[in-house]
Amino acid sequence: MRVLLAEDLFLLRDGLVRLLEAHDFEIAAAVDNGPELTRAFAELKPDVAVVDVRLPPSFTDEGLQCALQARREQPGLPVLVLSQHVEQLYARELLADGRGGVGYLLKDRVFDADQFVDAVRRVAAGGTAMDPQVIQQLLAQRTADSPVKRLTPRELEVMELMAQGRSNAAIAERLVVTERAVAKHTSNIFAKLDLPPSDDDNRRVLAVLAYLEGR
Repeated sequence: MRVLLAEDLFLLRDGLVRLLEAHDFEIAAAVDNGPELTRAFAELKPDVAVVDVRLPPSFTDEGLQCALQARREQPGLPVLVLSQHVEQLYARELLADGRGGVGYLLKDRVFDADQFVDAVRRVAAGGTAMDPQVIQQLLAQRTADSPVKRLTPRELEVMELMAQGRSNAAIAERLVVTERAVAKHTSNIFAKLDLPPSDDDNRRVLAVLAYLEGR
């Protein structure tokens, strides 16, 4: 699996390269600024990109904007973004098109090697990997008329774990219930969020987007 990595801090970038290579990823390129990232997206066509939100030269949202542009040019391109802080708008922008694997992790999660590697693999496979802190902050901002308000407390628990990118089996293990029960909760969530029938992976992404936006 070919990974494009964008991180301006040398020590962190070098550490991520070593970590990913140790878990059998191939590093297509490791860049430290927006222009190089844009060129790498166009030339290398990676299987997944791991991108710091803030990159030179602007140090604002350069990395995110490069990733969003790449997804417009390569629909469904898996992207996992890293951020120092919870940036709610960035999470929504990343999920907005509802296609392809996406992830948003705080940089603190990088120091949990197993969790980080699992997130990269999940996103590369077309799933989601949302940081629990991002979910918690966005959850607190749901409006009173949000369809998410229709969910029961148990369905909200399932939805939060789904937003983190967990499979039905992993959710069942975490909540100590059967996979059949999780599948039923998931079906109810899709119905209550007014999501039309489609493949489950796509509906999971759309459900996460509705959950984060609180619409």
